[in-house]
Amino acid sequence: MSRHKHKLSKKAGQPPGTLHAGDIPSTESVRITVIDYDATHFTEKVVDQITECFPFRDTETVTWINVDGLGNTRIIEELGKCFTIHPLILEDILNTDQRPKMEDLESYIYLNMKMLSFIDAEKDVKVEHVSMLIGPTFLISFQEDVGDIFDPVRERIRKDGRIRKFGPDYLAYALIDGIVDNYFVVMEKLEERVEELEEELVLHPSQESLSRISRLKKDMIFLRKSVWPLREVINNLEHSESPLIKETTAIYLRDVYDHTIQVIDTLETLRDMVSGMLDIYLSGISYRMNEIMKVLTLIATIFIPLTFVAGVYGMNFRYMPELGWEYGYFTVWVVMIGMVVLMLFYFRKKQWI
Repeated sequence: MSRHKHKLSKKAGQPPGTLHAGDIPSTESVRITVIDYDATHFTEKVVDQITECFPFRDTETVTWINVDGLGNTRIIEELGKCFTIHPLILEDILNTDQRPKMEDLESYIYLNMKMLSFIDAEKDVKVEHVSMLIGPTFLISFQEDVGDIFDPVRERIRKDGRIRKFGPDYLAYALIDGIVDNYFVVMEKLEERVEELEEELVLHPSQESLSRISRLKKDMIFLRKSVWPLREVINNLEHSESPLIKETTAIYLRDVYDHTIQVIDTLETLRDMVSGMLDIYLSGISYRMNEIMKVLTLIATIFIPLTFVAGVYGMNFRYMPELGWEYGYFTVWVVMIGMVVLMLFYFRKKQWI
């Protein structure tokens, strides 16, 4: 599980609304893109200065300002001043450990959620904090890292799709829908990992398997904390009485809510499977130990009578009739081999071997 760990203790004693980037380096690259559109026109550009975004505040067209990277608090602070964003909301944007939530502040709506993506090279899940500000004519999104899963949404805007006929509330729906749809991709990959581990536990359980179980359990707990609150966020957004959310958009949000429930059901199923893997591991180890003890017991059982025969004729008594017999040595071998054959036959008949 790829996740940033920010030491929030550094904020202790500071006034509410103080912007703090946690452990994100202040030199981290920040990319700002602006997409401005309506039904008849479309503009897209990457801006070098945050002041280039300010003229879009009062336009009648829909403007999507996307900020990739949270290392530069000055950019977020200047955006907040321009669009009249409350300092506590700006603080939540930088708090990447914040649970998904929604806040209606009348002039705009604040959302934050977790964006999941699967890193194929590392076979790991990347969790990224995403915040959105939905205004009358604008949507501002903030992401932890450069790069996201919103390219299909951008492509729909470029191609004069349905999205350009609606306002920023529909754009927010499209972005949320993209995040939730990508949850299904992540869940499929996790399901493959769980099935592979389950098969490994049945066939070849090892100490490494136990470590992988522990890691999966921690990942599932973290994913549950990221996904479960999203259901409440979308439900509140769907039933919001804010004029910023049109009734036509609420219908689409209901569909996203259904998808979220499916994701949660899948996640709960995977959690149950991972929870039961420890029992499978212990059962596998116990079975292997029983098989080893079974083999050792059979070997010991075979050699006990042979040891008795060898012990009897290993005694150094002078008067033992068989010691002077010409065929005594060969007879003892025949008797011992016969005993082994009879025991193996008996074990096979009892299906012990």
